[in-house]
Parts: sequence; structure tokens; C-alpha cells
Amino acid sequence: MAWFHRKKAGILTKRDDQNEVPEGQWVKCPKTDEIVNRREVEDNLLVFPGSGYHFGMSSHRYFDLLFDDDSFTFHDTDLYSTDVLDFEDRKPYSQRLEDAQKKTSQNEAVQSATGPVGGHMTSIAAMDFSFIGGSMGSVVGEIIARAIKRAYTNGYPLITITQSGGARMMEGALSLMQMAKTSAHLTRLEDAGLPFISILTHPTTGGVTASFAMLGDIHIAEPEALIGFAGPRVIRETIGSDLPEGFQRSEFLLEHGFVDMVVDRRQLQRRIITLLDLLMEDNA
Repeated sequence: MAWFHRKKAGILTKRDDQNEVPEGQWVKCPKTDEIVNRREVEDNLLVFPGSGYHFGMSSHRYFDLLFDDDSFTFHDTDLYSTDVLDFEDRKPYSQRLEDAQKKTSQNEAVQSATGPVGGHMTSIAAMDFSFIGGSMGSVVGEIIARAIKRAYTNGYPLITITQSGGARMMEGALSLMQMAKTSAHLTRLEDAGLPFISILTHPTTGGVTASFAMLGDIHIAEPEALIGFAGPRVIRETIGSDLPEGFQRSEFLLEHGFVDMVVDRRQLQRRIITLLDLLMEDNA
């Protein structure tokens, strides 16, 4: 089992950052090593019973969780990225896009939808880490911008659910431009007096954190999610010293005022509805 640990800068790091439930009938908790039947995890919103460890969840499942009675409408499913830079690393970018589309049955690393949440018509954009690490390219930025525009045009509140490794390097500066683009659209939402709730899940890093994800009126984090710009290993090696316990995890950020609350996924819908009841009172 030597592959399971990596020693770096004097710190032993367990590979507990897997974002998907492992394949097979049985699932081991990365936090406690407890083993349960996969069905128990699936039926518990991909939260491990007992330990409360949160596995990554797809945008479709978040929509099922938050919208009332599955009554929502998808948008922008006809938008697809192209390999404008002819980028090639281990494999051509065009091939990576094709592989991700086949794996996820989605057009991109974010999905957008509108529908009622606790009776409030809402625009939601939810990211998928399983699609090229939830990276933000030009189409991801466009879908998020359209979700924001849909909110301020129709008088809806906005919710984003982020899980991302950051900007998509295969699109170069085009991906970085999405940071300014999404942020600019959020100023229109603010001018309209409409609330923006940002839900930060594991991991939320890079250009997504540096733009729209941290511009919400309220920031909600799932338990123990990694949230930051650069990763802790990069920061540690840059400053040449150890980091505080739990650095960049949800609970650390809550203690230091970077997020407003940490909410277990199983209580998320109830908390969101309560917030929308309060925030949308003046817009009723």
C-alpha cells in the first residue's frame, strides 16, 4: 500500500481528495476506513454514514436535491467547447473534451437550470468535477454568465455550486477572461437587488475561487471542502513552512470569516429555502 501515501516537505499526506465514489459494491470511507454497501452512500446523498464524509456529487443530483419536486428546466445544453489553440499535452484537447462528454453525458463542466426552490423561481449553475476537473473554460464561463443574466433579467435569485480545479489551461487566456466576464455580470445582479448564494464544495480552487465563487451575498461551504486559490502544497513550498491545521478547509475558513456557514449536504435544501424566504421578502 505504499502508493497510498506520499511524503512531501516532511508531511505525510493521505490521498483523500478523490471527488467521486469509488466503483464497486462496497465503499471505504477515506476519513475512517469504515466500509459500507454502496447503496447506503447513494441513498445518503453521497455522504458517508457515520463519518459524514462528503463525496463529490454531480450537477444533476444537486438540481434534484434543491429544486422542488424535480420541476426544473435545463438551459445551454447546446454549447460545446472547441480546441481553438490546437492544444496537446498527453492527448489532444479535442480528445479530452470528447472523452469527458462520453464519461459524463454532459456538454460541459457546468450545467444551468431554472425552477422553483421552496416556491421561489431560481437560476442555478452547478459545476461537475468529473468533467476535466471542473475547469473553467470559455463555454463554462458563458454558461455561468447566462445563468446570471437569466437571474437578473427575470428577477430570480442566483445559486452557484462550485467544484473546480480552476481555469482550463488548454484554452490559455480565453479561460482567464471568464473570471472578469462572470464577475461583471454579477454587478448587474447586485444592481437589480437580487441575492446570490454561492455554495462551495470540494474542491473549489484557482480562477473559480478568484472570481464569481467568492462574490456571493452568502457563502455556504460543505464540510471539510478544500477552498482556496493555490493549493496548500504549493503555498507550503512557496513560503517554506508548515501551514496551520486544517488550512483552506471549510471549517478553517468559517473560523476566519471567509465563509458564512458550513452546512451538511443533507440539510442544504432546508437551509437554502430559509435563506431565500428571508432574502426574497422584499422582492415578493
